[in-house]
Amino acid sequence: MKKHEVLESYLSSVSMVQQQIESYNRFIHTGINRIVESQSRIEPDVSDFAIKLNSIRLEQPKIIESDSSIRSFLPHEALMRNLTYAAPMYLTYTPVISGVEKTINTGEAYIGDMPVMVKSDLCYTKNMSYEQLLSEGEDPDDPGGFFIIKGTERVLVGIEDLAPNKIICTKESGGDVTAKVFSSTQLNFRGRCSISRDEYGVYTLMFPTLSKSLDLVLVLRALGMTQNRMLDDITDKDARNDMLMNVGMSKAKDMSVQDAVAELGRMSAPNQAKAYQDKRAEFQLDTYILPHLGLKSEARLEKARYLMRMAERASLVAYGYIRPDDRDNYANKRINLAGDLMEVLFSSAFKFFIRDVKYHVERTTARGRKLTVRTNINPDTLTEKILYSMGTGSWPAGQTGVSQVLDRVNFFSSLSHLRRVKSPLTKKHSHLRARDVHGTHIGKICPSETPEGPEVGLTRYLALMAKVTVGADEGITSTKLKEIMHGSGGKPIKEEE
Repeated sequence: MKKHEVLESYLSSVSMVQQQIESYNRFIHTGINRIVESQSRIEPDVSDFAIKLNSIRLEQPKIIESDSSIRSFLPHEALMRNLTYAAPMYLTYTPVISGVEKTINTGEAYIGDMPVMVKSDLCYTKNMSYEQLLSEGEDPDDPGGFFIIKGTERVLVGIEDLAPNKIICTKESGGDVTAKVFSSTQLNFRGRCSISRDEYGVYTLMFPTLSKSLDLVLVLRALGMTQNRMLDDITDKDARNDMLMNVGMSKAKDMSVQDAVAELGRMSAPNQAKAYQDKRAEFQLDTYILPHLGLKSEARLEKARYLMRMAERASLVAYGYIRPDDRDNYANKRINLAGDLMEVLFSSAFKFFIRDVKYHVERTTARGRKLTVRTNINPDTLTEKILYSMGTGSWPAGQTGVSQVLDRVNFFSSLSHLRRVKSPLTKKHSHLRARDVHGTHIGKICPSETPEGPEVGLTRYLALMAKVTVGADEGITSTKLKEIMHGSGGKPIKEEE
């Protein structure tokens, strides 16, 4: 019997960088169009004119030579000639005049270049045989998973982060218990929503844009939850006593939903007009509080129930009925791979691109020139934004060192670099527990491979047979769970106001 038969069989059938390639493929097939759909309308300050963006199309890498000829090229040529291995992007658009879509004028415009990952679905080498790769001057043993930016091989290092849309309850140093959720939507918005329970059992709520915590009962009333519902939705008697005390102490207990929204507006935007305060409060309720549950007013009651679960969880931890969550447990972690990182980068660059198109349309109109969509699109805007981050490693979320020059000391160091995982924690602080080997790392993270010095324990590497799952659709699971909960073929039970 051969030694390491299982390991050899696994490595011969699965690429060591398969998760990076699959993540990038998911981005170019679904993620990039989802971003365009979320920002599908450009409305410049021009009367009765708008632009509807339909879809984006990517071709395989092409190069424009000095004689203006266009041809395809391979990664090896990009390396030798200090080129960027990138694919042209084409965006289809429809002018909207006086609220009517002029489909007869629908066009397609070149908007820039997208860096292509070697061995991805856009790469020419993906389906080449061993002999073809040799004849074209490519390395047949190269696993891919990296980009070529101006002749330099660059890899996007996976970023380790806390799991989004999951309640994580911890005990703080001051004695408070905090239940927090990093609420994340498909549009790359991420906001921290937390409920803290102090030593006396008082609940306070924090979410983005707030400078100080709010009374939980006030927010629950603004979301449409009644007093009776607040108490009935909690099953544990001690947690119910905590909520009963909070309801009794709160000034919002006798407020109507409209009054609670108005009070939230006064606290969020003091010294402003009442109409602006109400609009601001409703925007906060729909956008900043648990946005993964929905961004419309129909989701408010579901958000209130979720907040009740968080409050109950905090009480159960405070009374010692359940253990606090371990932030270092890998079940509470997720890894953002190349596709996720490219999605964040493209979303940021595309917003800048839309602002640029809007500015050029307004300027063309102000100068009295003929207005055409194609002439107001500058393809360099999108390309420069993407290439700047890819070349420097500075990402829109404020992270640095995301894009790194691929280590080519030897073949194994290259594979190791392509499987690197980086923690977002700063290396200046001790973070002793975060640097330790956790029991849940076994089988997922290599317990011995890590750099010496300040980054020890913060820069990690995937275990030899570890594979990161990409492409899981949470929406399907969420829909099925709601159907089971509500019954009646998925129709929600009517709520009493």
